[in-house]
Amino acid sequence: MKIAVTNLDGKKAGDIELNDAVFGIEDIRGDLLARVVNWQLAKRRAGTHKVQTRNENSRTGKKMYKQKGTGGARHGSRRAPQFVGGSRAFGPIVRDHGFSLPKKVRALALRHALSSKAKAGELVVVSDLTVKEAKTSALRATFGKLGWDKALIIAGPEVDTGFGLAARNIPHIDVLPNAGLNVYDILRANKLVLTKAAVEAIEARFSEKEAA
Repeated sequence: MKIAVTNLDGKKAGDIELNDAVFGIEDIRGDLLARVVNWQLAKRRAGTHKVQTRNENSRTGKKMYKQKGTGGARHGSRRAPQFVGGSRAFGPIVRDHGFSLPKKVRALALRHALSSKAKAGELVVVSDLTVKEAKTSALRATFGKLGWDKALIIAGPEVDTGFGLAARNIPHIDVLPNAGLNVYDILRANKLVLTKAAVEAIEARFSEKEAA
């Protein structure tokens, strides 16, 4: 698959040939994408929700009244869930919501996410991402001309300092190095912007896995 390369001025800067095994998958599997998105969001959950259990409740544990002869139900503690001030039954506890997902599934889902953007015409390849001055207003105007209103920008091995400073306060714009590429951020962005260096790194990464 061949795609045009542009620069931040919107001018064409040549073409690049994309690997079909990474960017040219035709049958996009939504089930894979959903599995990885759920895995990512589960890992992000803090899991710090908690309620008091019966052994943590400060109410007395003394038997409330005698076992027989009252005509009422048999109870032995005010800490029981049915009483006001009692503990909650089967409430949330502090735990990790994350679960394991095979590396091959995650890698395949990433390829499908990249291919989905290429197939939808939402993939943009730029020659580089550097700016002379770290001016947010100027970069926002540039993004407006390019139509990057909600974009994930993968800048290469490292993000240019000036570009990162200028872009960090622009709403709905995420700038990440190659290592930050992930399925969730790709799918929620309207545009996926890759530098030529990022494309080469992504293709090299998957070719190494196939060779292994």
